[in-house]
Amino acid sequence: MARWRRSAAIAIATAGALALALSGCTPQGSVSIDVPAQVDAPLPEATVAELQDAVNAAMVATGSSGAIVGVWAPWSGSWVAGLGTQGPGGGEVASDLTFRAAEVTGAMTCDALYVLDADGTLSMSDPIDKWVSNLPGYDDITLRQLCDGTSGIASYTSTLEGAVLANPDRVWNARELMAYGIARPRLNAPGDAYGTSATNYLIAGLAVERATNETLSAVIAERVAQPLGLSATSLPAPESATPGPTPLSGYWSQPNAEGVWNCTDPADFTEMSSSYGGAAAGAVTSITDLGRYAQALATKALLPADSDRFANPVPVGPDQPTWFTATGGTFQAGSLIGQFGWTPGYMTAAFADPQTGMSVAVVLNNSGGNKFTGAWLAWELAAIASKSPAAEGQTLPEAGLPWTAEQMRDSIAQNAICAPPAS
Repeated sequence: MARWRRSAAIAIATAGALALALSGCTPQGSVSIDVPAQVDAPLPEATVAELQDAVNAAMVATGSSGAIVGVWAPWSGSWVAGLGTQGPGGGEVASDLTFRAAEVTGAMTCDALYVLDADGTLSMSDPIDKWVSNLPGYDDITLRQLCDGTSGIASYTSTLEGAVLANPDRVWNARELMAYGIARPRLNAPGDAYGTSATNYLIAGLAVERATNETLSAVIAERVAQPLGLSATSLPAPESATPGPTPLSGYWSQPNAEGVWNCTDPADFTEMSSSYGGAAAGAVTSITDLGRYAQALATKALLPADSDRFANPVPVGPDQPTWFTATGGTFQAGSLIGQFGWTPGYMTAAFADPQTGMSVAVVLNNSGGNKFTGAWLAWELAAIASKSPAAEGQTLPEAGLPWTAEQMRDSIAQNAICAPPAS
């Protein structure tokens, strides 16, 4: 593997700044996040070494030149770092670079729906055709089922990956994307089972816009990013652009006719239109924003205490562990709640434990591998961090996770698209 892929330069922010970023110092009109106070200290060196080794292994397996990761264990400390390089041209990966949030965007779109439900603007029990026109025969699907992933509507992305690969700058109309999704056979009857579908979030976004008479971008800014103090998080305009003025470079490896992946010169997808991901995967963010957002999502910080957003989790699939469920625009993995996903150039994941406050956020800058890789890496880091020793005056939480770091690392290795460099 090329030398630029083996570099692992680390940019670590000060522990005080990290604690401040997740402590709730947000603008007036902000909401608080009810988690234990973050210890203002770095994680122990031994824990950081394990975390860094896990990220480096995931970078090699996915052909990523760079990664950014944040781990916050309130009882022990925090670690935020940029690893590797920006790509063939070199350049260290700073921890404050921005990137595309992938399917974490879908959770934000569902945030908007649930906030509108809470203030009486709409009801999550409403049929989707009440708020989105040109959906004849879809009155058996509710807004709640869109966020739960149980609508049965297929995703538009599998049909269009080739088109976006060939023309990443194209600006897509949301209703055109919706048409590709609903043109495919339904995955199942509404409410019967979970099915991954970007079309769900796209329709949810259209419903938000109809109910508020605002753009989804404006609603996410006003109802999600601003109250939570997420200064680097937004849903950008659809014109082709990088994810912010100082972005993490993003790449998308592809296999050749023999099935061999291009791991040395992947296509650069740093600049593209956010409209392809849209309400499902178009947002941009930073790692500290993502870590704070995961805590807010897991604790339902934007919603009333009696919100039923996570009340009815459903199995993700018969081939998945029983501890892995979906509900309310999120996934639940053991005690963790969050989201993960893929968009051209990036794999991301963000999960938090609402009781202990532990939060993990990751981004890898090559989207060519298995789309679960971001989740596996986040869960591996969570397993390591959950055992981090307690700082003076703190107590190590008793709650454990139903997987080991080794199991998650094996999943990444078994799905590797790029081999480690020869010794």
